[in-house]
Amino acid sequence: MTSAPEDLLTAIARLVGGEAETRAQFEAEPTAFRWIFYRTGDDVWIRLLQLPDGAEHDNAGSEVWSTQQSVDAVARAVIRCFDEVATRYGQSGYRGKWGEHFPRTELEALRSLWRTHRSDPTA
Repeated sequence: MTSAPEDLLTAIARLVGGEAETRAQFEAEPTAFRWIFYRTGDDVWIRLLQLPDGAEHDNAGSEVWSTQQSVDAVARAVIRCFDEVATRYGQSGYRGKWGEHFPRTELEALRSLWRTHRSDPTA
């Protein structure tokens, strides 16, 4: 297993924090899936690319999905998904299934940023 879950949570946290573009990649050998997030104001355009090799440029990939959502909707969906995984498997079950520790630190960092973003009327 790679650090993809941590990378995804960190990418969303950076997006919530105001970065205009963030990325995360999941390796599914021999292919890879690359999430690209573009933020403009409170809107996020998400592109999911499938690449023959994770080291390839975006242009080598095929777009398999895209959507435009609010920053709040993206953060909320990711937090809920990771919360569901934590509830379903627990710490030891997660480690047993994926061979790594659950990314609790990254999840809580995202949750904290998201709460701040939601309470900031200028966000």
